[in-house]
Amino acid sequence: MHSQEEHMKFNEFEPGMVIKHGPVTVDEATMLEFARAYDPQWFHIDAERAKKGRWGGLIASGWLTCGLAMRLAAESVLEGSECFGSPGLDRIRWMAPVRAGDALRLEATVDSKRVSSSRDDLGIMRWTWRLFNQNDEQVLEIEVTNLFELET
Repeated sequence: MHSQEEHMKFNEFEPGMVIKHGPVTVDEATMLEFARAYDPQWFHIDAERAKKGRWGGLIASGWLTCGLAMRLAAESVLEGSECFGSPGLDRIRWMAPVRAGDALRLEATVDSKRVSSSRDDLGIMRWTWRLFNQNDEQVLEIEVTNLFELET
């Protein structure tokens, strides 16, 4: 386990390492603002209708939840590292709804890291981000690949 207080460099990551960060609290105003702009489905923006729906109230957009995971990963690992981007994600799973007042924390597990076989100045790390709420219920899982600029 590794709780982040300072940022890490590519050579410090090891497969199996777990990086923890957070929590960040979800507020209703942010949920509504995000959903109105990017995911205007009724269960994200219409409180009265959402009370009668499957979820029993408003829930955050899964895309907002992904954005919060990104924020936590950036704060704990990516800012100050040699990371310069990502070629993509392999899997996103929304496992439980996120609601206003939830406190989400990140547990990121390093799955693998390697230096590119074609470019010795390119580090590649695959890791899995998991978000948990204040009840230790997992709400999100994303498999992420990040690229790192290495000195040769």
